[in-house]
Amino acid sequence: MEISSFLLPKDQVAFITSSISMREALEQLENHYYSAIPIIDEAGKYVGTLSEGDLLWKLKTTDGMSFENMAGVTVGTIQRHVHNESVEIHSQMEDMLTLAADQNFVPVVDDSGIFLGIIRRKDIIEYYTRNITD
Repeated sequence: MEISSFLLPKDQVAFITSSISMREALEQLENHYYSAIPIIDEAGKYVGTLSEGDLLWKLKTTDGMSFENMAGVTVGTIQRHVHNESVEIHSQMEDMLTLAADQNFVPVVDDSGIFLGIIRRKDIIEYYTRNITD
């Protein structure tokens, strides 16, 4: 089954751009109760996922970094410790199980890498649960 029917579209998903500040990213995570959030570039392409852990590591390993000066650090300069893979919109649901084991959500892109939305781990698990019990 194609994943398009499970897509939570971009206009219903919180995401950030690589040009916003570390502080703004933290506020987005807090406001949406997320532990990770997709990052897109100015062209709308998916470039990765920022996690709470990435922010904590940046705070811990940068001399002089504090909550007060986080506004001067852009998301694009923060090292991400986990690479969350995206899939193309024409992928099959069968391709998703391995990714869902390690990711809270799977970013979905078009053929050009433009971010279209996400598929939540919950939806992937529910799909497999229905198909196993049928």
